Amino acid sequence: MRYAPALLILMATSVSAQQTPAIATPAPAAAPVQKAPDEGEIRLHNDFGWLGRYREANTKVTGPVTIVFMGDSITQGWFDKMPGFFTPGRVGRGIGGQTTTQMLLRFRQDVIDLKPQMVQIMAGTNDIAGNTGPMTPEQTEANIMSMAELARAHGIRVILASIPPADHFPWRPGLDTRSRIAVLNAWMQDYAKRTDSTYADYWSALHDGQATRASFTYDGVHPNEAGYAAMAPVAEAAIRTALARPCPRPIAD
Repeated sequence: MRYAPALLILMATSVSAQQTPAIATPAPAAAPVQKAPDEGEIRLHNDFGWLGRYREANTKVTGPVTIVFMGDSITQGWFDKMPGFFTPGRVGRGIGGQTTTQMLLRFRQDVIDLKPQMVQIMAGTNDIAGNTGPMTPEQTEANIMSMAELARAHGIRVILASIPPADHFPWRPGLDTRSRIAVLNAWMQDYAKRTDSTYADYWSALHDGQATRASFTYDGVHPNEAGYAAMAPVAEAAIRTALARPCPRPIAD
């Protein structure tokens, strides 16, 4: 059977169209899901230092205050796990995750206004972690110096607590924690000597090499009950030593 040229062209075009795969039209990209900010994120914008955390509790402090424990989650956990350590006159003012920048903002409210005989400042872990942004050791040191100077200006003795050992931070994998902890602890020990303050060496009571002894922690950073039990004698000795030092001459009301 013979076909006309025009018909042959039409048939060839039809066969070619059937053999060519159809080009899929990409589906429109789904709009990104907007995750609602959590409570902590909202607080960073509305109350960066979290002055609201202890505002009401501070109004209920009665009687003389011997010592305020100012710090981050390690100090907060001490009060939460071992409340018996906080006998009358001992006040816990730790807030989990805080850096020295945030502590400095609330230092007057949570320490000075309580008129304690002394304050223990335990800080630096979250500075190293960069919880509120990257920080140099010098910036951390400056914040600690400012808190110590404020305390002395108001006649409050100062205890500088070492940063506890940690060879890693679970929330900052890969971060070099050991060398930075060592640098800040060495500086704090020297600064305490230069300012007639007391240095509380919790690092030596807790360490196993450069890490916290496994039996003293539940995550490599935060002490468990056994860890706080090991810290207690260090705190008691620091309190006795600080009380034996002359009270700083207040220069401000």
